[in-house]
Amino acid sequence: MPIKSTSRHDLESRYQAIIDNAVDGIITIDERGTIESVNPSALRMFGYDKEEVIGENIKILMPEPDRSNHDKYIGNYHATGKGKIIGKGREVIGRRKNGTMFPFLLSISEVILENKKIFTGIVHDISELREVKDALAKERDLSELKSRFVTMASHEFRTPLSTILSSVSLISRYNDPKDEEKRLKHVNRIKSSVNNLTGILNDFLSLSRLEEGHVMNDPIEFSINELCIEVIDEMNSILKEGQEIKVDAAEDIQKVFLDKNLVRNIMINLISNAIKYSDEGKLIFVRTYIENDVLTIEIKDQGIGIPEEDQDYLFSRFFRAHNAANIPGTGLGLNIVKKYLDLLRGRIEFQSKQSEGTTFTVQIPI
Repeated sequence: MPIKSTSRHDLESRYQAIIDNAVDGIITIDERGTIESVNPSALRMFGYDKEEVIGENIKILMPEPDRSNHDKYIGNYHATGKGKIIGKGREVIGRRKNGTMFPFLLSISEVILENKKIFTGIVHDISELREVKDALAKERDLSELKSRFVTMASHEFRTPLSTILSSVSLISRYNDPKDEEKRLKHVNRIKSSVNNLTGILNDFLSLSRLEEGHVMNDPIEFSINELCIEVIDEMNSILKEGQEIKVDAAEDIQKVFLDKNLVRNIMINLISNAIKYSDEGKLIFVRTYIENDVLTIEIKDQGIGIPEEDQDYLFSRFFRAHNAANIPGTGLGLNIVKKYLDLLRGRIEFQSKQSEGTTFTVQIPI
């Protein structure tokens, strides 16, 4: 039986069918970057109809800064003959018609047909793969957080629990009215130890909720002056002997539209740190003001300060400066503050000198 030859038309039809049914996107462009052909998979990935992209520059599928720089990339290639991704695969970000972004693997080949140079790009959507990788990374982070909690809890809980047990035992012995001062001393030790335990638990619970995406930015209108008074009243109960909080706030009622709980937690965390890392008799300064639609909160202490070699790591999770080793803490507080400020689109800066104190400056757009 004679072998039937395949006509050029049949081959072209087969090749077109393969391209049309390919899972990956396939796009061809000319030397100027004009789109000449695009298969259905690529159209689905980018959310366009065929008529909307044929004849358009390929940069419509790119986000900034690649969109603005694309013509320069092509010019450099024509001038040097060297393309950074020609013949190679790389991970890039695409921009859909609706403006959303997605990651994909891009492979580009150069072909000369009938004295005409064209470029073919193979687009492989890796959105699902990226989501899986991100989920696994998040799971690892949560697993590490739980592991660190168990390790830290076994260490950090031991001292305050021992203090509570010993103080309770000693209080029971002081039955005489003249021992009132001794009883009060141990009651204060118990209160301090309970505050330490509560702070540790709050840090871990806050970080866990942040990591799991359970903390939302829910703005309301409130007076920053009134919130400041509330926070200071609460912080006065944990001041050391002779410590005092000095407040500098505008006299008029300053209204802001922010998440009150997030702002409150930021202030409590920074002021409690100022108290914790300052000696007895030291002053703590709190200043709030609004300027150019930005709320600024300054917390200044006269404490131990942050060693210069430790300052780059201050907002890292579990990090503690080496001069704070003997002061109870989890190393999570400032990391949590930074995450709260990310939710509020705010920023935090600090100035510090060892043994002289630290000033934290928080700025939040209102």
